[in-house]
Amino acid sequence: MANTVKINIDGIDVSIEAGKTVLDAAKKLNIHIPTLCYHEDLCVAGNCRVCVVEQEGVKNLVASCAMPAQDGMVIHTNTHKVRNARRHVIELLLSEHNADCTKCYKNTRCELQDLAGEMVINEHMFLDLVPDKNYTIDNLSPAIIKDDSKCIRCQRCVRTCDELQHVSALGVAYKGEHMKISTFFENPMYEVVCTNCGQCVIRCPTGALVEKNYLDNVWDAIYDEDKHVIVQTAPATRIALGEDLGMEAGSIVTGKMAAALRRLGFDSVLDTDFTADLTIMEEGTELLTRLKRALVDKDPTVKLPMTTSCSPGWIKFIEHMYPEYLENVSTCKSPQQMFGALAKTYYAQKRGIDPSKIVSVSIMPCTAKKFEANRPEMRDSGYQDVDMGLTTRELAVMIKQAGIDFKELPDEKFDSLMGKSSGAAVIFGATGGVMEAALRTAYEIVTGREVPFKNLNITPVRGMEGVKEAAVKIENVLPAWSFLEGVELKTVVAHGLTNANKVMQAVKNGTADWHFIEIMACPGGCLGGGGQPIPTTPEIRKKRAEAIYREDEGMAIRKSHENPEIKQIYEEFLEEPLSHKSHWLLHTHYQARKRE
Repeated sequence: MANTVKINIDGIDVSIEAGKTVLDAAKKLNIHIPTLCYHEDLCVAGNCRVCVVEQEGVKNLVASCAMPAQDGMVIHTNTHKVRNARRHVIELLLSEHNADCTKCYKNTRCELQDLAGEMVINEHMFLDLVPDKNYTIDNLSPAIIKDDSKCIRCQRCVRTCDELQHVSALGVAYKGEHMKISTFFENPMYEVVCTNCGQCVIRCPTGALVEKNYLDNVWDAIYDEDKHVIVQTAPATRIALGEDLGMEAGSIVTGKMAAALRRLGFDSVLDTDFTADLTIMEEGTELLTRLKRALVDKDPTVKLPMTTSCSPGWIKFIEHMYPEYLENVSTCKSPQQMFGALAKTYYAQKRGIDPSKIVSVSIMPCTAKKFEANRPEMRDSGYQDVDMGLTTRELAVMIKQAGIDFKELPDEKFDSLMGKSSGAAVIFGATGGVMEAALRTAYEIVTGREVPFKNLNITPVRGMEGVKEAAVKIENVLPAWSFLEGVELKTVVAHGLTNANKVMQAVKNGTADWHFIEIMACPGGCLGGGGQPIPTTPEIRKKRAEAIYREDEGMAIRKSHENPEIKQIYEEFLEEPLSHKSHWLLHTHYQARKRE
């Protein structure tokens, strides 16, 4: 075929699509070539040279990740020359690497460590340069730790921050032996444009970038008999946690996760999905209110399109990059923060517990949630609403520390009172999920009928395409919503901040006519979050998304407004969406930040 090329690798012929690399061809043959700077989500860099192979007729070794496969090539992946070159590259990296592996958070999960083990590097061939390097550790951020002593300068983080996220908080500074990965004027990550999304963390091959962990803090709270420790779990955790505990990607572990959390000692095991449903009630009502102000009241101050506010990485992005559009952001807090505010008010009141004794812990697929929990705006309960945020990975560590055989756990349910949810809440974990959940409810509120999509599945907003547009024609509305008769509600969904930037540029240029925008900071949405199990690849993200939609379809309730615990909290506490109490506890405003 004209669009394929044929090459020979280690004596085996293989045909592959033109434009693919030698590394791609080797993968097709299940021949393992080690890599460090290469990542499926990123452009080719060829920095590390660990993937070198020998090509017949070519004097120098070639980087297989960067070399296009060409017809007639003969490649050798395991010659003496290749093995020595790879070994020397690893040894040179180790000479500048703080190899105190047993004290490293990435111990046994480090790609450099794995390669050193594969090559049986037992002693230093080169001088240990670590004592002569003035390495620094930046641990000022509540979300991410940057340790230069463990950096191998593969630049995965730089490419991630630039290509996937359009942020460029990290860059290459200096040259030669002084070259390092740094921030603007070498400021702490906490003080620069970093959105805390953690995409750099899940692509870093070593322990140079890791989440700040709060494991000991949570254990201390659990062991403190004077504290009542409650835990909430985000939608995307239940379809990824199993990966770090010996299960296949795409395994749904909701029941086992609830059981594990009880065995860890949490006093109440609750669900962020409850406040995801609550978010839909508040955010959907806010959107309808803005539309009424625009279409009926002709209010020139109303801000449309309205954007979602669930993703803290997106919130920090717009604070830095598009602060003039902050009023377009929904005032709703994220489900995590709604839950935190209610935990120390509604929950405390219902359970008769002193809120000062409640420790609120969240399990999130996201490192930015750690930053969000520490924002000064998130203290409307009179306390810090969420005390500690753990990633999915950190929960897996806790389960291992406790000696729990996760795969053998029975399936258990969440506790009642802020523990019941709908399928609409589950799909918050995938890109397009918030939009789909909102449309399921808003359309039914306005028309009295279910959305006109088979089995409630609004497929136009699903999938991994970077930017997805969808429109829903509103017809035969209820009398109270007559102003929406015939309106075509125009929506757009974006995931990954590079795509978010495209959407916001369209808004800024006046070329967009959307009413409602959903943006998630991470590729694939929360299921690809910076706190999820590593690796996170396109194939793994696909499996996680499929699991989320299976979980939704298996739920007895699939619309947020039908959740009985949502009805209960409005009857007993909040009164109605956008009430005074709702605004006090569930809504907030954000701040413009410098772009540097």
